[in-house]
Amino acid sequence: MQPFPNLAAKRALLDQQFQALGRTLVAYSGGVDSAFLAWAAHQIVGADMLAVIADSPSLARAQLADATAFAGEQGIPLEIILTDELDRPEYVRNDSSRCFHCKDELFTAMEEFRAQRGFDSIAYGVNVDDQGDFRPGQRAAEQHRVAAPLRDAGLTKQEIRELSRAAGLRIWDKPASACLSSRIEYGREVTREALSVVEQGEDAVRSLGFRQFRVRHHGDIVRIEIAREELARALTTEMAAEFTRIFKALGFKFVTLDLEGFRSGSMNALLAADVLTRGR
Repeated sequence: MQPFPNLAAKRALLDQQFQALGRTLVAYSGGVDSAFLAWAAHQIVGADMLAVIADSPSLARAQLADATAFAGEQGIPLEIILTDELDRPEYVRNDSSRCFHCKDELFTAMEEFRAQRGFDSIAYGVNVDDQGDFRPGQRAAEQHRVAAPLRDAGLTKQEIRELSRAAGLRIWDKPASACLSSRIEYGREVTREALSVVEQGEDAVRSLGFRQFRVRHHGDIVRIEIAREELARALTTEMAAEFTRIFKALGFKFVTLDLEGFRSGSMNALLAADVLTRGR
């Protein structure tokens, strides 16, 4: 039995969707999903697509640089626009709807850009697996009538990685990522200073050779999540001293290592069940 049955049919359906969307802007962050989506769109419709990165303090410079590099390597047309989510009080207060306000800002800016440039549609990289997670941003996409070609083609995260691998795209096994604001505990205001501290901390952890991790900001406490397959290396006296040195220099009073390891969206564990249900 093939590990990915019906994958060819799903890819064909993806092609058909892009052909029907007309001239399309692709919301692009450089993550696996959006990178594959931008690459596929360019393969299918060529000059009738444009990848758009929204730049703001919540986008790590390393992520922006890698996204720009990938687009250049693949010849994908790319433009960077600025978004102002930090000017929105409802975003800064950082409750469970933060992601909605972020995506609302993104798609509002992209809609203005689409109208100015004469494009027909906007697409983003949500996939089938995302439907089972707490993703308020999907509500914003629906309100702005943003197309979801990967999801509508029935593609899962693993299938997107497999299609990327088969196409020789270096991003096929890229670790999952998210905006820097997702590292800050709910209820704690999102500020440029907090985002900068998280970014500096993650750059430092990356420089130590760790690949999949998160730096979670809980005020005076930093909670470091390391992927389970890398956790043994983090659980040494020497590495504990290094983490302590790095994060106390960034202003944290207490430095902790989460023994459960890396979990995407772990901050959502602090939300009530009814909030999580509303976000789907």
